[in-house]
Amino acid sequence: MPSVLIVSDSHGSTEELETINKRHKTEHKIHCGDSELEMDAPALEGFIKVTGNCDVDARFPEEQVSTIDRLTFFIAHGHLHQVKSNPLAIAYRAEEQHAQVICFGHTHIAGAEKIGNQLLINPGSILLPRTRPEKTYAIMEWETLDEIEVHFYTVDGELVEDLSLRTSLS
Repeated sequence: MPSVLIVSDSHGSTEELETINKRHKTEHKIHCGDSELEMDAPALEGFIKVTGNCDVDARFPEEQVSTIDRLTFFIAHGHLHQVKSNPLAIAYRAEEQHAQVICFGHTHIAGAEKIGNQLLINPGSILLPRTRPEKTYAIMEWETLDEIEVHFYTVDGELVEDLSLRTSLS
C-alpha cells in the first residue's frame, strides 16, 4: 500500500522531524515548507521539499510536482497562493499541473478535504499549531484511487481521529 508522510511548518524543529521520520517508514515524504533548515539538512533527507515564507535557503523550489503510484501531487507552501484566505488559487495552480492531490502548509491549520476531483491536505504544524492544540502531521495511504485515507497524528504519534478523511479520487 503506497503511503506518504506529509509535514509542514516545522520551523527549525529537527528533533520532531527525526522522531516522526523514524516512527513511520513511509516510502515517500513531503515537507510543505517553513522548515527553516538548509536544503541538505540531515533531518530533511528523503523529503520532497518546497520553500516557505520563513525559509532562507534559495535552493528550495517554490513548488514541486511529483507522481506517486498513479497520483500526481502538487506541493507548495501556500503563501504565494493566498491559502489563508481561500484554497482556490492553489487548486487552480494544481489543476494546471494535472495534480489530484495538493499538499500545502502556511496556515498551521490541519485539515483534509476533497473539492471536486482534488484532494487538499494541510498537515498543520509540528511546532506551532493554530485553531487546535495538537501539533500535527499527516499520512496518506491508498490501495486504489477508490480507497484513499488521510490520517493525522500528533507529534507524540497519537491518531487525531476527527481530522481523518476517507475518500475516492476515481
